[in-house]
Amino acid sequence: MWRNEKYETLPLDVKGTDEDNSKGTKDLLYPQAALRKAQQGNERPKDPKLWPYFQDGLRRIDYVLTYHVQKPQSTRKQSAKSFLFCKFRHEQSSPPAHEDPELAAQKQRLDYHEDDQRLRREEFEENLREMGLEMEREEGNKIPGVGFLKIHAPWEVLCREAEFMKLKMPTFKKYKVSQGSSIVEKVNMFMQKVTATLQPKVGENRTENEKHLSYPFSREKQHLFDLSDRNSFFDSKTRSSIVYEILKRTKCTRAKYNMGISSLLGSGVYTEAYPLHDGDIDGINAEANDRKILCEEWASYSIFYKYQPIGLIRKYFGEKVGLYFAWLGVYTQMLIPAAIVGVIVFLYGCVTVEDNIPSMEVCDERNNITMCPMCDRACSYWKLVTACGTARASHLFDNAATVFFAIFMALWATMFMEHWKRRQMRLNYIWDLTSFEDAEGKQKSQPRAEYEFHVMKKSLKKEKSPMEENVKLTCRDRMPAYMTIIIMMFFLIFLTLAIVFGVVLYRVSIMTALHMSSTPTFRTNIRATVKTTAAIINLIIIIIMDEVYGAIARWLTIMEVPKTDKSFEERLIFKTFILKFANAFTPIVYLALFRGRLIGRPGKYIYVMGSYRMEECAHAGCLMELCIQLCITMLGKQLIQNNLFEIGVPKLKKMLRQRKIDKKHQEELNKTLHRHEKDHFLGPFVGLNPEYMEMIIQFGMVTLFVASFPLAPLFALLNNIIEIRLDAKKFVTELRRPIAVRAKDIGIWYTLLRGISKVAVIVNAFVISFTSDFIPRLVYQYMYSPDGTLHGFVNHTLSYFNVSHFQPGTEPMESMHLGYKVEVCRYKDYRDPPWSDTPYEFSRQFWAILAARLAFIIVFQNVVMLMSDFVDWLIPDIPKDISIQIHKERNLIVELFMKQEQGKKYRNTIGDPSPQPLRSRPSSQA
Repeated sequence: MWRNEKYETLPLDVKGTDEDNSKGTKDLLYPQAALRKAQQGNERPKDPKLWPYFQDGLRRIDYVLTYHVQKPQSTRKQSAKSFLFCKFRHEQSSPPAHEDPELAAQKQRLDYHEDDQRLRREEFEENLREMGLEMEREEGNKIPGVGFLKIHAPWEVLCREAEFMKLKMPTFKKYKVSQGSSIVEKVNMFMQKVTATLQPKVGENRTENEKHLSYPFSREKQHLFDLSDRNSFFDSKTRSSIVYEILKRTKCTRAKYNMGISSLLGSGVYTEAYPLHDGDIDGINAEANDRKILCEEWASYSIFYKYQPIGLIRKYFGEKVGLYFAWLGVYTQMLIPAAIVGVIVFLYGCVTVEDNIPSMEVCDERNNITMCPMCDRACSYWKLVTACGTARASHLFDNAATVFFAIFMALWATMFMEHWKRRQMRLNYIWDLTSFEDAEGKQKSQPRAEYEFHVMKKSLKKEKSPMEENVKLTCRDRMPAYMTIIIMMFFLIFLTLAIVFGVVLYRVSIMTALHMSSTPTFRTNIRATVKTTAAIINLIIIIIMDEVYGAIARWLTIMEVPKTDKSFEERLIFKTFILKFANAFTPIVYLALFRGRLIGRPGKYIYVMGSYRMEECAHAGCLMELCIQLCITMLGKQLIQNNLFEIGVPKLKKMLRQRKIDKKHQEELNKTLHRHEKDHFLGPFVGLNPEYMEMIIQFGMVTLFVASFPLAPLFALLNNIIEIRLDAKKFVTELRRPIAVRAKDIGIWYTLLRGISKVAVIVNAFVISFTSDFIPRLVYQYMYSPDGTLHGFVNHTLSYFNVSHFQPGTEPMESMHLGYKVEVCRYKDYRDPPWSDTPYEFSRQFWAILAARLAFIIVFQNVVMLMSDFVDWLIPDIPKDISIQIHKERNLIVELFMKQEQGKKYRNTIGDPSPQPLRSRPSSQA
């Protein structure tokens, strides 16, 4: 039955008053704990306020479940007494007012719902008790309306589950780790001395010469493991993961179908489920623990220059989180050479801008080139010399070094992938994951609660039990969901294209309006104003739609009803990636590959929406506008979406959770809160997918259009230096401790990275070929230049137009804007002049340059991919010293078992001489 005491230790069924608990008479309340304390050498009980322990101070809290408490127990008792008293004095008092029937029915439904949830909790907790777990319930008054169920796994349960989960644990056998050849060992020693100041002070930064031999835990082979200190044999990360596996297997059958912990959480039987942090990170009473060390040596901006304590991160958060931060560290380190080369390319453009012949010709006033209007009616003729600043700025990003940098970044992406594979393999060896087989995958293949619910509904329709027949969801069952997903995905991508088209209309209409309403002196800044505001609008839309697309992708994945958690995660990642990738890169792709391509020519422009003329690129090309768009999008997403949201949103949610407590007592309450109560106010851990997605989009920004923005690696490097410490601070101080998940790799994210690196080669080839003027300059220099230089290149790229051939109503209103009558204007294209036999048709130069562009794409793509594949083949995935150590470890395992078997036979021979005839049997048979 439901007990009204403040603390309950469920397996023992022993209870005490609050006064007893406050006096610390724990040995009387917890006899098994007192006995365990005596058996373990009179260990000093730990303060449960500072450490995650039961009230006895001995049994560690491995997991916490919270549930809603509608009314405190004392209030219920008082209400019952008041009810009896009022019934006794009913005739002497005034008659009560009639209660609203609807309110009474609603109250009855709430009471029934609460009782049903309570009964489900009791059944679930009874099943947990049968699994061997020990529990303690707490319904204090510190956090109103919240009850805590603290769970502890005894030693016997930990051993049983560790054997079932095939956890590799260190044996007492150690062996020497070889560092390779003597030269390699000396190089490693030298690098350790050089980077000594960059290592975090966590006690695990130096390379160990010895390593424990690990083996899957077995209760029959406990003699192989060092069990001298049972309290530290299973660390807190392992203990919580073991309890979580038990919670997932345990079912509650009170409902129409089996409900696991995920179903109980979804139906509100339990509100939260989380493991606890080791201890506090600040304050006078904060003792040394892994969390405090991580806060000081990892989650601090003042040590941004130091390496991450990957080993301690894995020890505290698990392999999956450790792999993410290891990958982020490798990615950030690899950005250093890319940023250096990008800065050199940018500086090369700055140094050579004064010697650039095309920009000099644009800025030369003696050329006196009159250009055609940029828009109909409102715009007038303009001098090419006014584009001098744009031409000089474009050279900073569009120069001879651009092609080299694009090739370098393609090879850099390959080197990064290969370096990460080797780093990942080394971590697998250090973390004893080299023989991580499909056993873990089989455990993770347990059906999700939602899948089981749909299977149950399908079996009820067939009037069969799910256990009688192998009932499962088929493709026909999921067909409506598949059709909905396909239609929604196409609709959302179309919506993204429509948003980009809307921004294009904004640029066109605003530019026309500003030309009509502004003064001639202000018109020179119109293009820069429109570019910047359009890029900012694009950024705001991208940030908003990212959140919308993320929610829709989750909704579509839930509708699909994947069978396992792994399948659910992969399908969610795939949908989210497609939508967010399209959202972030569609405006950039438009600027890079489509803007200025389908505009027509003067006198025969292409119009959309009736009277809106398609956008033109500036004389220096669209590369400058592409650079502005990339810069604003990249910096805006990093500063606003990634950093500001990651700092502000968790703090805001924490403040909202703490609003339930009286502000006057909040400071005093924080001093008396226990560990499980403090963690209750932390934000829930939602997974690593948002963190990976953020970095994958950034990786696309760095590699896909790097030919137009060589400073992208530098901005990414500066962001990631802050991002690592920001994520670390969030994991250590703002979020609840995640469940430790074993993993050998980063999963589907590696496939996405490889796909982006391959697509980047093709995209950069098109950007160099069609967006920049690299190919036209090359063709002119070697085919049309009279002296083999770029002198005359600007005049070569401009075609002629007779202003009398304007369509009616499109000629400029201010025809005398330049002070003289214009008869012929110039525009950037390769077309025949109006006085030729084929006026305004594409010239021979156009077809020659188009052929050169296509040839460059084919050659560039094949050469770069061939070089990337060669680098991939040249660098082995597994370091040689690691492969040697893995082979050595397998041999040592065999030797260890052989020695143990020989020792067992020897002990049996000494203890019982009867086996002597058996020893002589082999010799007699010989």
